[in-house]
Amino acid sequence: MNSTREFVLVAPLMAGLSATPTARFCKQTRTRRQAASYLRMRTGWRTRRALVARMSIGGEAVSRFRVSFPSLIVALLAASNFAGAQTGIKEKKPVFGGACRICPWGAMAEVVQAAMKPYGYDVQICYNCNAADAPRIVSEARMPPPYKPDPAVPEILAPRNAPGLGAVDFGAVAIQFLRNAYRGTGPYARDKPRTNLRLIANIQDPSYVIVAAKAASGITDLSQIRQKRWPVRILTAGIGGDFTRVLAHFGLSRQTIEAAGGRIGNTPEDRENFDVAIGGGGGMTTAPEWRIWTEISQRFDLNFIELPDDLLAELAREGEQDRGIIPVGLYRGMERPIPTVVRTGTAIYGRADMPDGFAYAVAKAMDEQQQLLQWRHLNFSYNVHTVWNGYEVPLHPGAARYYKEKHYMK
Repeated sequence: MNSTREFVLVAPLMAGLSATPTARFCKQTRTRRQAASYLRMRTGWRTRRALVARMSIGGEAVSRFRVSFPSLIVALLAASNFAGAQTGIKEKKPVFGGACRICPWGAMAEVVQAAMKPYGYDVQICYNCNAADAPRIVSEARMPPPYKPDPAVPEILAPRNAPGLGAVDFGAVAIQFLRNAYRGTGPYARDKPRTNLRLIANIQDPSYVIVAAKAASGITDLSQIRQKRWPVRILTAGIGGDFTRVLAHFGLSRQTIEAAGGRIGNTPEDRENFDVAIGGGGGMTTAPEWRIWTEISQRFDLNFIELPDDLLAELAREGEQDRGIIPVGLYRGMERPIPTVVRTGTAIYGRADMPDGFAYAVAKAMDEQQQLLQWRHLNFSYNVHTVWNGYEVPLHPGAARYYKEKHYMK
């Protein structure tokens, strides 16, 4: 194909394609296979023949031209934007970065989606904008990543994203992830601080540090492990519990435990053959982050262990957590309230460049549609005293205006 004809074919389509996605696409797709995979994700069209059949310009099908593969790629990417797939805040189809439907961030995505409908917004959910990359995706206004199966849940619970989603506008993430990303600490220590992130609403969602031992092990205090040099098998259970710091308080480490013939792990075998479980747990739920506690507490008789006060103070200080109480009956075998530390907060957040009116609308919707939180499988709750608190992460001015109008904050 000569350059003139190629330009005639592609230029009309390029007029509707923003420069940022185009540049990102060119950088990220270096092979035909990568490009084809990207196009399937963006358009839902699965074969080159189907791709060509879908495109027409001025009534003439593209297949009448001898189109080079790179030209076809660029043209099709542009066509996917033209085909009614425009998303964004201005179009009232903002893209929300979430996770699987039963994960906290995915469950929150569906709450936000429902909450925004009465205000004229059709929120589009990215179900795989998750894990440590979540704040990076929002901060950089990235496109949703290509689909890949989630090993923790079936596809019906982590569905493929709708074709044609544009850049992610806002999302949900655990408050500690948001704080670390904003500061460039923890898992983001190699990143620059993402100071363009802004809080919109902090919804309560407790996750406790939990320690338990199988009743048959005879362990009632972790100090027994070192004193008796038992070859214990430790299960790292759930997200959010710092097992290394807990063990270190008792003079234990992976090395000392393995030297005594023990093991630390989280394999299917470890979930069967363990003596002690240490980790984070939320409510009795099927959420992948915490369901291990639901499973093992139902299958085994457990003794839940209270950690020393000085260790809890250290965990609260170093892990930026709050002191709290694990309630009686949270899991089978939990027969007394247990002092611990707790992380709480699933943050709805966006960028500093988000229009004030939209941030205001999200804050308003989450307040006025609080009833949606009670019908989720997770322990979400709305607290007027903390909904605006992002710690060092600034509150978006639009959200701040709403909370001040309601007198939730000064």
